[in-house]
Amino acid sequence: MPWIVGVSGASGTPYAAAVLRALLDAGEGVDLVVSRASRLTLLDETGISFRDAHWREDLGEWLARGADGKPGTYEVDLTGVRHWNAGDLAAGPSSGSYPCKGMLIVPASTACVAGVALGLSKDLLQRVASVTLKEGRKLVVAVRETPLNGQTLRHLVALDDAGATVLPASPGFYAGATHIQDLVDFVAGRVLDAAGVRHSLYRRWKGELGGGGGAAGSS
Repeated sequence: MPWIVGVSGASGTPYAAAVLRALLDAGEGVDLVVSRASRLTLLDETGISFRDAHWREDLGEWLARGADGKPGTYEVDLTGVRHWNAGDLAAGPSSGSYPCKGMLIVPASTACVAGVALGLSKDLLQRVASVTLKEGRKLVVAVRETPLNGQTLRHLVALDDAGATVLPASPGFYAGATHIQDLVDFVAGRVLDAAGVRHSLYRRWKGELGGGGGAAGSS
């Protein structure tokens, strides 16, 4: 069964790319929903236009790039990916009977958070999130916004109460980051940790002080 990955319009498309690459590297199937707003963000952050009719070509170009925007950084096999149009409310994942492991929203905008918390289902991404909650499946919401106002905080509490994992896109520095990709991979790794998917995206804490500084100094 696949993981459903929803990409909303928040800044942070490198986070989504890192999660998608790691899922595929782990042999996981992926059902992908890219919101209309996220396509504008992707175009702004990478220069890539994500087109439904050419989604495989555009996704391949996107996932091949590192967080620094350099093309051809990664080799990616898209065999395990299925794409669903964000406006298709009759898509497979819109039903609770569609088999999947759960959903990861990376990154999650405050508008997306509000829509899911209120059960609006205005597009496929929000609909799938609502289905995921009602079916009791894993939902990880990697919110990417700062600062957070009271309304958004209440929405996040509502998602937590509903059983979702609220995971702010907050990179940690103890893993010895020396490059922007390291910080992106830390957040992506925490998303996969919450989903229970194995990965090797960052150095884990082992109770030994100075490990991060040593890694940075040796690079």
